[in-house]
Amino acid sequence: MTPGARVAAAIAILDRVAAGEPAEKALTGWARRARYAGSKDRAAVRDHVFDVIRRWRSTASDGGANTGRGRMIGLLRQQGIDLGTVFTGDGHAPAPLSVDENAQPEPSDAAARDVPDWLWPLIETDLGPAAAEYCAVLRDRAPVFLRVNLARTTRDAAATTLRDGGIETVPGTRSPTALRVTDGARKIAQSAGFQSGMVELQDASSQAIVDALGLSAGSTVLDFCAGGGGKALAMAARTGAPVAAWDAARQRMRDIPARARRAGAVIRVLDQPEGRYDLVLCDVPCSGSGTWRRAPEGKWTLTQDMLTALGRTQSDILARAAQHVGQNGVLAYATCSVLSQENNAPIDRFLSETPGWDRGEMRFFLPDEHGDGLFLQLLHRTHP
Repeated sequence: MTPGARVAAAIAILDRVAAGEPAEKALTGWARRARYAGSKDRAAVRDHVFDVIRRWRSTASDGGANTGRGRMIGLLRQQGIDLGTVFTGDGHAPAPLSVDENAQPEPSDAAARDVPDWLWPLIETDLGPAAAEYCAVLRDRAPVFLRVNLARTTRDAAATTLRDGGIETVPGTRSPTALRVTDGARKIAQSAGFQSGMVELQDASSQAIVDALGLSAGSTVLDFCAGGGGKALAMAARTGAPVAAWDAARQRMRDIPARARRAGAVIRVLDQPEGRYDLVLCDVPCSGSGTWRRAPEGKWTLTQDMLTALGRTQSDILARAAQHVGQNGVLAYATCSVLSQENNAPIDRFLSETPGWDRGEMRFFLPDEHGDGLFLQLLHRTHP
């Protein structure tokens, strides 16, 4: 496919997204119809689509229309690409720009923030002077990080193995187990380092959260919202002991056994949470506002009602998980959100309603080149 044909494909997909179809579904449908598209073509079209979704408002503003074509015009303008080399009408390329499309619109400050209008006051209140930079960061792709499995290798040895497979990395600054991928990210899944369990895909902030849990050899651990098991695997590598994993949506844990075998870890997938533990981690469902670079549709589909409902879910999970913390144990509450409504507010409610707990260490990261945005609050049980 030519660059113009790739843009034309992205335009058609973006129109489907604007009509309400999830981006992944629209991309999958296009790929099935476009059997002629090679892997590089599919990757390029995918990048166009998600680059636009990250900048949904500003690309429409800079392109002069709330359409796939308008948004791709806006994106290419923002990237400094000569539109005349893409919008040629030749072959499968999109038609040349009209007179109106050639006239660059006046920039909009509100559109440039690339967040919904209702959400900006919350962000500004919660983040203060950092609000504008947070919004700016969300407009670009997130870096790719790997977690080195210290039960199998060292960070330096893992980097060497990855380099031999065409994957370049540099040490991450947020965690001693983190490697930032600088080249060859699409080769990771087939690499010897990944398939042998030396490394796992995991953001550096998530690794830093595990670092902050204070785990020691032999600690008993329950991952109460285990999902795909990334943090459970990291905790097992820390303790050298089995980690219990549970999730209310059991199907989310389906990949844990295979991942554990590859990593040489023991993860006990529970049908129901049981017993008491030294540490219970609740990585609760949230808006994902710290990870919207990776899942940008969430930024545009979130509503205030959804945010309120998430708060109720988060408080309920805290109350249930606390029942599984042993005497002098730790309850760890984590989100991938930057919003106080999901971070401090549920903790404040829990402490006001539940005696016998003290607030411990807190970690908070905004998304940047070092990792995603995450929040962690440790709570120490002082009474049964």
